[in-house]
Amino acid sequence: QVQLVESGGGLVQAGGSLRLSCAASGRTFSNYAMGWFRQAPGKERDIVAAIHWSSSIRYYADSVKGRFTISRDNAKNTVYLQMSSLKPDDTAVYYCAASTIYSIRDSAYPYWGQGTQVTVSS
Repeated sequence: QVQLVESGGGLVQAGGSLRLSCAASGRTFSNYAMGWFRQAPGKERDIVAAIHWSSSIRYYADSVKGRFTISRDNAKNTVYLQMSSLKPDDTAVYYCAASTIYSIRDSAYPYWGQGTQVTVSS
């Protein structure tokens, strides 16, 4: 089992920045690929970014490329999502997830955090 706890969400004005953190516990963090997903009201959950356990491979959804950066610190068992130039369309609940398989599909991730709300005002 892997336990994941997100933090760092909040209310920010358009154009602002936030950094989300996801702290993992329970298993060897460096064995897991990590993903950030988001779900807006009335919409499906979508991939935002994913990172291989070694950080050698990173994926970004087209909608966040150039604005968001995913990173991880295996020594701290933490994955981050640095979000800049935020837009109202970025408003959603953001979830981190862990998997032994690197993937951009949410079905590949068995472990999920509880989510953190990000609200971007115009």
